[in-house]
Amino acid sequence: MRWIKAAGRCLLVLVFVLTGCVSSKGPGAEDDGAGRGPLTLATAGDLTGYLGTVLEGWNRTHPGERVTLVELPDSADETHAQMVTDLRADRSRFDVLNIDVTWTAEFAAAGWIRPLERDRFPLGSFLRPVVDTATYDGRLYAVPYVTNAGLLLYRKDILDKEGVPPPRTWAELERDAKTIAPKYGLGGYAGQFLPYEGLTVNAAEAVYSAGGTILGDEGDRVTVNSAAAREGIDFLARGVREGWIPKAALSYKEEESKQAFQDGRLLFLRNWSYAYAVASAPGSPVAGKIGVVRLPGPDGQGASVLGGSDLAVSTHARHPDSAARLIAYLTSEKVQREVLTRGALPPVRAALYEDPDLVKRFPYLPTLRSSVLSAAPRPKSPRYDQVSLVVQAVVHDAMTGHETSEVAVRRLARELAAIRGR
Repeated sequence: MRWIKAAGRCLLVLVFVLTGCVSSKGPGAEDDGAGRGPLTLATAGDLTGYLGTVLEGWNRTHPGERVTLVELPDSADETHAQMVTDLRADRSRFDVLNIDVTWTAEFAAAGWIRPLERDRFPLGSFLRPVVDTATYDGRLYAVPYVTNAGLLLYRKDILDKEGVPPPRTWAELERDAKTIAPKYGLGGYAGQFLPYEGLTVNAAEAVYSAGGTILGDEGDRVTVNSAAAREGIDFLARGVREGWIPKAALSYKEEESKQAFQDGRLLFLRNWSYAYAVASAPGSPVAGKIGVVRLPGPDGQGASVLGGSDLAVSTHARHPDSAARLIAYLTSEKVQREVLTRGALPPVRAALYEDPDLVKRFPYLPTLRSSVLSAAPRPKSPRYDQVSLVVQAVVHDAMTGHETSEVAVRRLARELAAIRGR
């Protein structure tokens, strides 16, 4: 699961592990007669501190189903590795998992998580696209808990002074990054371009914005070898080549890019909503000077990639009914409000994005809602970790000038086809 550190440190991947939940149908889903009981929740580290308060509320009212917190490493890769190692064991010590939205297909295909009963959860109250992240092969294998979508942050004070609106197209972004940014001693545009999961996200957004795709809907075919994919990758490569994407951005993750923008070194930044919240906070050098819009595309508004996390249940869950009740609690409107107000994390409940009090406190909510509703998931694949590594490597080679966008797309198609054939 992809958590955002509200304290402004970075996009953090948190992984919960609760006990039980889910349908009593499907592999490993038989109730042993002890459907209710204590739960285990594992997380990669809750730096905001909101999670403890949420769990205290549950433990107070459910003394026979208390949740114990277990912390995993902060790193998404390390968390994924520990979860996979545990799930492959004969008896997992983790029961319910709060997994990154990209892991659902992998875990479901491997038989590590159970299919869920849709009518136990308020799926109709969620933002529409988030439910798709929790499905695989037509079945619900998890419940959305936190969502996110990429946004474009910009220096509103500078664009206002220049008398130009925020960019709606790539051409406008390039023009302003080339002509306005240098006048103020700023870099033009940055995202998360270090070869890691963030680069996969940025590359997917560029490809999707140009009208392309990377894999078929269920990862059943490779679709990246297209003119649209070449256009998307070339947008990023051209930025570095022409200098409106600073070379320093090739080493940026979420936090480094946020810090560069917050320090006043960038005109434009692609990041998650946490970056806007932190950069707007009192004491920030750019507080009161920034705006946020949806990502631009070639001919208008572009496409964001869905982030966030889903709650899933291990096939070894000991107390399925308690787990289901806990997941329903964590996705209730009350707790989802706390996810936003205490954790500064985007909730999945649609109504919260239209709450006047919340919008006043978090003015980016309408833009984020629009971005989520038009966002697309990352490529679905049971081998997503391998898919992501290939995308990172190939796109980084294109951005550093080691190969052209055309060559990069052909290579990407070959390597993704090889992964599918394994």
